[in-house]
Amino acid sequence: MTKQFTNNFVVINLYKKPSIKSEVVTQMLYGDNFSILKKSRKWLKIKIIEDGYKGFIKNNNFPKLIKSTHKVNVLKSSVYKLPNKRMKINEIPFGSKIRILESKTDFFKFSKGWISKKDVKPIYYKEKNLFRKITIFKNIKYKWGGKSFKGIDCSGLIQVFFNFNNKFCPRDAKDQVKFFKKNVKLEDIRRNDIIFWKGHVALALSDKKLIHAYGPVKKTVIMDIDKTIYKIKKTANLNVIGIKRI
Repeated sequence: MTKQFTNNFVVINLYKKPSIKSEVVTQMLYGDNFSILKKSRKWLKIKIIEDGYKGFIKNNNFPKLIKSTHKVNVLKSSVYKLPNKRMKINEIPFGSKIRILESKTDFFKFSKGWISKKDVKPIYYKEKNLFRKITIFKNIKYKWGGKSFKGIDCSGLIQVFFNFNNKFCPRDAKDQVKFFKKNVKLEDIRRNDIIFWKGHVALALSDKKLIHAYGPVKKTVIMDIDKTIYKIKKTANLNVIGIKRI
């Protein structure tokens, strides 16, 4: 049986090849789990348990699989040395998974320090509206392969909300467009429909507005649907290839 491990770094890059000069294809957040496919002195070839994505990470001393009890439900949660807000030592991103070791009045302790109870939900918690909090990523910088407040890409923005709600979603837009089966016409678009171009994806916030991590403006932005479709056609010569309802 393949041994499974847990990422205990805030965010870790997954590279296409075993080199930091290689393309960052995705990231693991704190508490994501993985299995090791191949090992060398400096690098591990791994498979992320949550989405099956494969790539290379630096070889570090990762703990064996940790059963998480809670997950971060704010854009970034401060980690403190003690159960008070006087000494911040780190921040962990939305969707990070932690195992609670101790509880004080307003704080939980996990392996990296203390975190506000307000910033987390139980691991099995699900939102009725999957994308209810997606606008917390507004103005977060665009980063190819990114999945956190430090930078995010278009398909990562979609995936992190499925993962938060304990649902599977492929990592890349080219796979997401195949995964979601229910097709919708543009004139019928409504909130939470997902709009695809070749290599790009956006989420409808209403029948008029969308949100996407948009490379040309280097950040996550809210835009008019019609204007976005026109702009992407004009600047990249790409048409919408699918609108999907989840």
